[in-house]
Order: sequence, then structure tokens, then C-alpha cells
Amino acid sequence: MSISRSIERIIPATRTVEGGGFVVYRPFPTRLLMDFDPFLLLDEMGPTDYAPGEAKGAPDHPHRGFETVTYMLEGEFGHKDSAGHSGTLRAGDVQWMTAGAGVVHSEMPAEEFTSRGGRVHGLQLWVNLPQRDKMIAPHYQEIPSTQIPVATSEDGKVSVKVIAGEALGVKAAIETRTPILYQHFSLAPGGKVELPVPRDYRVFAYPLSGTALYGPQSQPVRAQQMVIFRHDSDTIALAAGEEPVELLLIGGVPLKEPVVRYGPFVMNTEDEIRQAVTDYQAGRMGAISH
Repeated sequence: MSISRSIERIIPATRTVEGGGFVVYRPFPTRLLMDFDPFLLLDEMGPTDYAPGEAKGAPDHPHRGFETVTYMLEGEFGHKDSAGHSGTLRAGDVQWMTAGAGVVHSEMPAEEFTSRGGRVHGLQLWVNLPQRDKMIAPHYQEIPSTQIPVATSEDGKVSVKVIAGEALGVKAAIETRTPILYQHFSLAPGGKVELPVPRDYRVFAYPLSGTALYGPQSQPVRAQQMVIFRHDSDTIALAAGEEPVELLLIGGVPLKEPVVRYGPFVMNTEDEIRQAVTDYQAGRMGAISH
């Protein structure tokens, strides 16, 4: 039996406020960790309970040069963009938006949800695009919860929603521009799993609830802390103790390219950032019709 990857660092998520005033917990980018190539940002939105009329979101804003992956756990979010695309994300749904050359979009609580109030809990991951894909046409992959592949261990104590990559013999429906895994594990008390992961993947776990046990030493880590694994094995071990655990396992092959960030624009050079700002101000990324 091989020894699984050990833990390199544990990064606590930082509470901050985004968009129109909604609370997020952010493990990166922060002063402790600027990025995790090929990923640029991870935000856990909530969980927050809103009274009727109180729900908040992110009004119109642009993106260029990367992808946003929105995964709803609870609540409903409406979205619109400058290309006329619109829809609603509900509990369990995933939207993988490739901004590419540029798009203006908004992410706001659905009107019906805002009227009645309720709990909002979700995640947004920013995935960097390789230089060759920075200026491709914007597009979406929207996968409802019912179409996200699910796998279960033989003993029934571990299940996983496979958003990207492959786990427990099940492949994701979403196609990615570079090799990426994004998986939501649910472990019953005493559940454990050892997963094969290519050594060139940088991988981290982000527990959502419960205290999970990681690596060959079964190190306990509570929710809202990012667990970064070393590249010292081809497997990753996850386990639950005496309580159930929900966690995300996310990884990808580093791009190893220059990263220049300016708010919602992520390119390879400062000139490309200046051009992105100019294009947005000139209306070349369009505008949302409300």
C-alpha cells in the first residue's frame, strides 16, 4: 500500500465582504497565499440566512482571461450577461463560465428567493486560462444537479459529486481547458477513501463541515481551512472521524505562466491588462440589458 500525500500547509479562510455586501470566506488570495496555480480565487459564500428582501449579490461586473465556477449548495442565484444569456442556479447546480476575451455579468439572488428569504450557501472558484485561451469567445457549461455524476464507495460510507475530473471510477460531464479535478465528497462517520491523483497536479482540500482527517498521519482539520498537499505521492487519503464530513477536493496542472491581475481581469502582461480596461470602458465587452 502506497503512502498518501502529506500536508504542506493549512490556510485559514478570511471573512470578507464582496459584491453588493454579501459575506464570503476566502482562503486565497490573501496575504498568506496569493494564488494556487492554476487557480486564482476560492470564495465560500455564506452560509447566510436572509430575511425577506435582504438577500444580496454581485451586480454588473466584467471578467477577462479566466473562468468562474459557481457551485450552489443552498439558495437560488439568477445570472445575466452582456451576450444576452440568463438563467437561475439552484441547490446543487454548477455553472462553469469561460469569460475568455471578456463578458459583463451579474449574479443576484433570484427574485422569488429574495421575496421569501432563506439560506444562501455556495462557492466560486476562479480558474486561470492558459495564454493561448485568454481571448477565446466567452461560453458557458451549465450542469443541473441531476446531471452531475455521483459515485459511492463499496461500503456506502463515501460518496462524491464529480464536477471535474474523475473519482471512484466516474468521470465528470464538464470539459475543462486544462487538466482539473473538482469533487465534492460526503463522508459518513468512519468513512475513508484513498484516491489516485497524478503527481503533477497541485491539489488542495477545503472542508465545508465537520472535521476531516487528511494524509498518512490522519491529521484533523476543521471546516473553512484550506489543506494544501505536497507532491510526494500519487494518492490522497481522506477520512471522517466520529462525525460526518463534507469537503471539496480541487486540483490541477500548474500553467507556470506569468500572472498579472487587476481586479476582474487576469492576463499575462501589464499591456494586456491596460487593453482589457480600455476595452471595457469603451463598451467592447458589452452591457447587460435589465
